[in-house]
Amino acid sequence: MQETLRIEQLSRVNLYALISRILMNEVDETLLKSIIEDENMLSFFPSFAKWEKRKELSQKDLIEKYLNVDFANLFLMHLIPYESFYRRDDQMMETGGDNPIQALYNDFDFRVELDVARVMSADHIGVELEFMYKLCEAEYKALEDGQPEIAAEIAEIEYNFLKEHILEWAPMFLLNVKSEAGSAFYFDAAELALEFMMNDFEYLTHLKENGYNYNL
Repeated sequence: MQETLRIEQLSRVNLYALISRILMNEVDETLLKSIIEDENMLSFFPSFAKWEKRKELSQKDLIEKYLNVDFANLFLMHLIPYESFYRRDDQMMETGGDNPIQALYNDFDFRVELDVARVMSADHIGVELEFMYKLCEAEYKALEDGQPEIAAEIAEIEYNFLKEHILEWAPMFLLNVKSEAGSAFYFDAAELALEFMMNDFEYLTHLKENGYNYNL
C-alpha cells in the first residue's frame, strides 16, 4: 500500500475509534491525558484546548465536576442517541432483536455487548460509529495484505451504512449535542464527529464513483 493511502486509511480508523469511544462512554483519565498530551489530537478540540476550566482544574476534577456531568446530561438524560428514536414515526426506541441495525451487525459478525457499552440498543450513535471503526480497520488490513478487491467490498458497506443509517439521523443529534453541551469538550466532540462523518462520506462517494480504485 502506498504511503499516502496508508496514512489516510489509518487516520480514518483512528478517528472512528476515537469518536465512537467518546460518544459511547464517559471519558476516563487515560483517554483525557492522551488527548491533552498529543498536539495532533488536541487540535481536534480547539474550544476545549482554550477552555479555562481545563487550565484551572486537575484532570480528575475536570472529569468528575464537568465532563461526566455533561456526558450524563447529553447522552443519558436529555438527548436520545438512538437511530430508531429519530427515524420511527412514533419516536419509540427499538431495543430488542427486531432492531434492523442488530440484524445488520449479525450479518457481519459484529457483536455488541450492551451492558459493557452501557447502551440500551445496538443503534446507539457510539455503537454505529464503532461498527464503522471495525469496517475501516478491516478495510485497512485488506489493503495492507494486498487485497484491494476485498477492501473495495468493505468500503461499499461503509458507504451504504453511512448513507442509509448514520447520515439519516446522526447530524441532527450532533447538532443538538452542540446546542446543549455544557462543556467545551463535548461541543468539540460533536463538531468533530459531524465534520468527520460528512468528509468521510464525501471520500467514500469519490471512491465509489471511481470504481473503488485506490490508486487514484
